[in-house]
This record gives sequence, structure tokens and C-alpha cells, in this order.
Amino acid sequence: MRFAEHWMWCSVDAVRDVTPGIREITLRPDVPLTPYPPGSHINVNLLIDGQPQTRSYSLVGERASDTLRIAVRLAPDSRGGSQAMWALQPGGRLEISSPSSLFDIDWARKTYCLIAGGIGITPITGIAHALRKRSVDVRLHYAVRSRQDAAYLDEMGALLGERLSVHASDEAARLDLDATFGALPADAIAIMCGPMRMLEAARHAWNSAGRAPADLRYETFGSSGLLPTAEFRVRLKGSGAEIVVPQNRSMLDALNDAGHEVMSDCQRGECGVCAIDVVAVDGEIDHRDVFFSDHQKQGNAKICPCVSRVVGTVTVDTLYQPDAG
Repeated sequence: MRFAEHWMWCSVDAVRDVTPGIREITLRPDVPLTPYPPGSHINVNLLIDGQPQTRSYSLVGERASDTLRIAVRLAPDSRGGSQAMWALQPGGRLEISSPSSLFDIDWARKTYCLIAGGIGITPITGIAHALRKRSVDVRLHYAVRSRQDAAYLDEMGALLGERLSVHASDEAARLDLDATFGALPADAIAIMCGPMRMLEAARHAWNSAGRAPADLRYETFGSSGLLPTAEFRVRLKGSGAEIVVPQNRSMLDALNDAGHEVMSDCQRGECGVCAIDVVAVDGEIDHRDVFFSDHQKQGNAKICPCVSRVVGTVTVDTLYQPDAG
């Protein structure tokens, strides 16, 4: 289950491809929007393979009063959400949540280092626009496979000028996180969004630089991980039940569909509400959350089923007790 959210209906106002693999979708809500913080996201209700599901997408650019922009990467390992979003056409109807932010940004600093990896540029665009309106030093490091894959590159270039650094793999322009963080003033804050490998590298470099962990603010992709996305099995302690989690479904969805209700909130691996106990692992857990510490992930005592997956079989205890009678 999810905690209470405010939901609204909206129409698809426009669609356009900002790169060959990223499509921008402009939504027009039926009701006026209330102010929301930069870096916010919305949740979207979708019907995927006949099943109602929810996906989250970050908002792009400056805040508007009557429209919302999101960008969706057509992911080859998608659980079906990106395909459903890419099928939308102007005039289509969607139910969405009101915008909210999982970033906790201190807006009183003088220096900001923004880091985006691939589609992680989406929430960073809004944060960049907000920071440029303040008398602060803001720089953006944008890591992509190639400039052709870099969504909103022109927009960010026009906004930031020389304060934008593009790190394209095909140009051998690798982002050096150690050097980047080492050059920052002591009171600087870093804000990033990107895949799990990038986040783990950034956390290591940030800690190695002796900086306060709370000064690295981040968001990651719920679908990104260190291991391939594949079908796996979940065994339920005490019941003898075994559930197959398909490649295109989350462990959380599979457990709930089978009647083993697991409470959840963000469904992005950031809040820890859905965390359940791991009893045994026959294989390897791919912890895709950003809630547990590295030490906790190595211990494999708990798992966030909303985003994390397994190669092999995992036995869990959801602590769920069906009603008697």
C-alpha cells in the first residue's frame, strides 16, 4: 500500500523526442498546480500488461503554473513503464500525483556542484534554473555516452555557459569525481542524479574527500543496478510459498499480487518503508536502494523490494499475517 497522495487527472499536451532514446511529454493538469520545489517528481498511474502500476518521473525545467514536463528514456530493460509512456499521444489522459521532492536541498550555500548521469539530468534542470536566479556559484557536470544522448544539452548550455562541463564517454572525457570534489570549497554542497554505479562512485569519492555525508544530496533510478535485470524467485518464510518475479515486475508488486502485503511509500528505494527481512540467499542480491548503507547492504539482512532484485533465489520474511478466519 502507499501513503495518502493527492491525485489529479491531466491531458497530454505535447510529445517530442529530445534525443533518439528520450521523449519529452508535456502534461496539462485539469486543476491549477500549487507551488512545488525544484527537483520534484510526479507519480503516474499506468496500465501495464492489464495490471495497474505506478511509475515516477522527474519534472523538467522551470516551474510552470499550468503544465508539467517529464522526460522518459525508452529503456531496453524496462518493466513496461517506458513503453507505455512512449505510446502516449497528444489528447491522451493520465492520472498523476501532485509534484513532490525527495531532494533535501540547503538553499543557503554559496557553492553548488550539480552532477547528472544520462536521464538523471531531468530533475537537475529545475534545480539549475532555481540556483541561477540566486547569487551563488553553480556548476553542472553532465556525464553521457555521447552528446547525441545528452537531453537538454542546449538548454543547460544556454543557462550555464562555461559552468557546464560535458563528460562524454565517446570523447574519452571521463568525469573525475575525486578531482571534482577535491576542488570544491569546504562549504559546498553536491546534488546529483544518476545510475547506481555513478552514485556509489560519488559517495565513495565524497567520503574519501572527508566531506560531510549530508552535503551530498542525491536521487537515483529505481531501475538501475549493478547486476542484469532478470527473472528470480522469492520464497516466503514459514509458508512454503515460492513466487516468481518476472523481469518486468518488481519484487514488491509480485509479493502484493500474491497476497503478501508489504507496506510502501516512495517506491524508489529512498525511504526504506518497504524493507523486509532476508532469511537466506541462494545467489546474489542486487541492492538498488539508496536507503541502506554499504555495510548494511553487505550484510544482506534486509532488502527494499520496490527496487532491489536478486540473481537466483531469496527467502524473505514479510512479517505479514493474514486475518484469522
